[in-house]
Amino acid sequence: MKSLSHFDSTGQARMVNVSAKAETLRTARARAFVRMKPSVVKALPSNPKGDPLEVARIAGIMAAKSTHDLIPLCHPLALSHADVRTAIRRDGVLIESTVTTTGPTGVEMEALTAAAVAALTVYDMTKALDKSMTIEKIQLVEKTGGKSGHYKRK
Repeated sequence: MKSLSHFDSTGQARMVNVSAKAETLRTARARAFVRMKPSVVKALPSNPKGDPLEVARIAGIMAAKSTHDLIPLCHPLALSHADVRTAIRRDGVLIESTVTTTGPTGVEMEALTAAAVAALTVYDMTKALDKSMTIEKIQLVEKTGGKSGHYKRK
C-alpha cells in the first residue's frame, strides 16, 4: 500500500514539497448531485433569490480558485481554467466541474471543491422550499497529468 504523502515519518501533517516535480498539463473533473423534490426542481427557474444554477456556477468557480484557503495542506495553484456546469434532472441537480492547470501538482481538490461548493449554493438558494434536500456523490470523475497518470471512474 502506498504511504500518505501529507504525513512525515513521525506522523506529523505536512505540506508536500512539489518543487522537484515536473510541470505538466493537469485536469480534473468532479461531480456532485443535489437531490430534491420534483416540486423544487420545477421551481428552480422562478426562484426569488435569482437563478440558483447560475449563482452555483459562479460560486463553484470561485471555490476552485480558493481551494488552498479552505483545505489546509493544498498548494495555491495558478488555474488555467475552471468551469462548473449544471443539469436539471427529475430528482435534482447534477453538477460537474472541470479544472485545468499547468503545474507541479494536480487539481483534483480544486475540482472537488468546486462541485461541493456549487452543490452547497444550490442548497442555500432553495432551502426555503425544502430543507430535506441532500447533497450526494461528491466524487472525482477523471484526472489527467502528473506522475500517477490518467484516472477515470468506472
